[in-house]
Amino acid sequence: MKGYVMLAISIISEVCGTTMLKISDGFSNPLPSFGVVVSFASAFYFLSICLKTVALSLAYAIWAGIGTALTALIGILIWNEPFSFLTVVGLIFIIGGVVLLNMPNNQGEKVLHPSS
Repeated sequence: MKGYVMLAISIISEVCGTTMLKISDGFSNPLPSFGVVVSFASAFYFLSICLKTVALSLAYAIWAGIGTALTALIGILIWNEPFSFLTVVGLIFIIGGVVLLNMPNNQGEKVLHPSS
């Protein structure tokens, strides 16, 4: 369970970093630019902690999928980016893929041991 909490923090950090990247205006605004660096550093730190107990393929799929979906929603809600039927279909596929990866017959949370 701790691995998934770390993954959630990582996803939130990544989405904040991506949002700050838009606000930084090409790193020309200092405060949002600093936010980008801190957010992405946090995202990768918490992802690395998550990977101690969650399989890489599962963690990365969840991280990328949910991060992409949240970033798309932020773009739509905050910056009025285009929203179409295909956007909805794409987001549904992303969420569906994450759900399928988390089905009980997949690897799920486990302790990973390097091969000897």
